[in-house]
Formats: sequence, structure tokens, C-alpha cells
Amino acid sequence: MKVRLGLGLGAWSFDEFDSKNLYDFIDKCDDLGVDSLWFSERIINDIPNRIVLDPIITLAALAGKSRIMKFGTNALNLPARHPIVLAKELATLDFLSRGRLLLVVGLGSEESRDYMASGGFKKERGARTDECIEIMKLLWTQNNVSFHGQYYSFDDVTIVPKPIQDPTPPVWIGGRSKAALKRTARLGDGWLPAGITPYECAEGIVEIQNLASSDYDRAIPEDHFGVALSCFVSEDGAEMDKSILANVRRRHDASLDSYTAIGTPEEIIKTIDSYQKVGVTKFVLQPLAKPGDWLKQVELIAKHVIKPLQTPFSKKEVFERSGVV
Repeated sequence: MKVRLGLGLGAWSFDEFDSKNLYDFIDKCDDLGVDSLWFSERIINDIPNRIVLDPIITLAALAGKSRIMKFGTNALNLPARHPIVLAKELATLDFLSRGRLLLVVGLGSEESRDYMASGGFKKERGARTDECIEIMKLLWTQNNVSFHGQYYSFDDVTIVPKPIQDPTPPVWIGGRSKAALKRTARLGDGWLPAGITPYECAEGIVEIQNLASSDYDRAIPEDHFGVALSCFVSEDGAEMDKSILANVRRRHDASLDSYTAIGTPEEIIKTIDSYQKVGVTKFVLQPLAKPGDWLKQVELIAKHVIKPLQTPFSKKEVFERSGVV
């Protein structure tokens, strides 16, 4: 199976808050052979100086800058958005980018105030997410759609353009909770959790496939399982600045090194191999570095991790992504 490695961007990571930094970064990633870039979502800035761009607007801008890379959300906060408007935005983006849209959706973080700000409540977010996924897929594949659910209700709605990807852009589910596993089995086209160990990935993949088969008479493609990993490459074995770890969500039930990729190139490749052995083929590597060192860390990840591990792009794949060979 093809192994693909992309980079995840959370908060703004460049020295200066200038859009030119981001556009120059896209050119660099193209040159480095990065498969995809992934953007997280925070609607409200609860942390001073932590700037998070809107992912959909950012994807639209960057998809026009690069002709090869794919662009994704990790994860899009579905219950904070209206599904009809979102379906139209994402279909347009997939159409204009020639099918390079990647979509991981979730419920948002527990502590987020995004729900209240967008008119919803935390207790509704699971059911709203389920309805959103169902509505988007209907609108992407059918015309004159009617839907009457607990939170959304409408009649005779058609959106155009339809997405390029057939039948729809794959909707991957983020999260490692039991509810996330069930949602993937029931509605998802793939699974991409974060902060999870290889053993937990193995258990999750088996549970998802068993649930999908036994309860919903469907199967998730075997190459539609991924993981997001915080990553730091040390060429000389020197330890990283521990203050950087403040950006990593810590777990009380697992050691940090069991769900991150930190160390020498050889150690990181060994870590990624442990995920591959249990069925993970898609990786979103989230560079750990201060703004002044962040681009250097990206170069190290590309050189020592992405280049040796990623399956090369075929001519057919380049054509499908860009329209030119």
C-alpha cells in the first residue's frame, strides 16, 4: 500500500505574521516532496498570540498556489458549521483543486468555546456531527435533496458544482474515543486519530472494521487509516528544547514517547514503522519547534523521514493532481 506523509500546521509557526511566509512555505514543501499539508481549526482565539487560520479559506488559497500537493483539515469542527453551506464550500474547493481535498472531521476539543460562539452546545455535538456528514454526502451525490433530522431540516436542495472525487471526497474521522470508532464504522471513509500509540491504533482498526462489517454491512478501505504524530528530528542526537512540548497534548495514561516521533532519524523511522506494521499508511507529522527553528525542522523531517519512507508519485498520480505531466 502507498505510504503518504504530510505536515500538520496548527498555530502560526513563522517568525513574522505575513502571508508571504506561508506562500513561500508552500513552494518549499513542493520542492521537498511533501504529500500534503493539514490545518487545524480554532474559531475563537482563547490563547494570546496563538493564531490559527480558518482552514477552509487557507486551503482555497494554497490549492491555487501548489499544483501537486493535497490539502486537508485535521480536524474540521463540524458541529460549529452549517452542513449545507459547508457542503457547498468543500465541493467548490474539491472542484477547483482537481480533487486534492482531504477531509478529517471531528467534534472539536472538550475545552473549546467554539460551540457556544456558533450557537450550539457541547451536548449536541455528536448528533450534529452525524447529521452533518450524512447531509454533505447526500448533497455531493444527489440533486433535490430533502432531509429531516433532529437538528437540520430542509427540502429540495441541490448544490453545484459537485466534487471531483467520486463518489465524494473521503470523510475521515478524527478522535480515539469509542464514539469516534463507532462513527468511523457507521459513517466514515477513514480514521485519523492523534495522540495514540501503535497498539491503540491496531485495536482501533480491528474494532472499526468489525463494527463496520457486523453492524453496518460496509468496510473501510485498508489504506484509509492514518495517524497524526508530533515530530522532532535531531540529526546529532541532541535533546530538544523541553519548552516546545507545551504544545503537545499530554496523556496521563501513556508515556509521551509512546505516541510521538521524537529522536534521531533512525528512531523516528522505527517509530513510524511500528505504526505501519499495524495498518497505518497515512501520516500527518506535526513539527515541534519554536518559530525561529520551525522551517529547519520541516527540512529535517522532509530529508530524513518523508523522502526515505514515502511512496514516489507516479506519472498518473501527478496528472490526476495537476492536469499536467
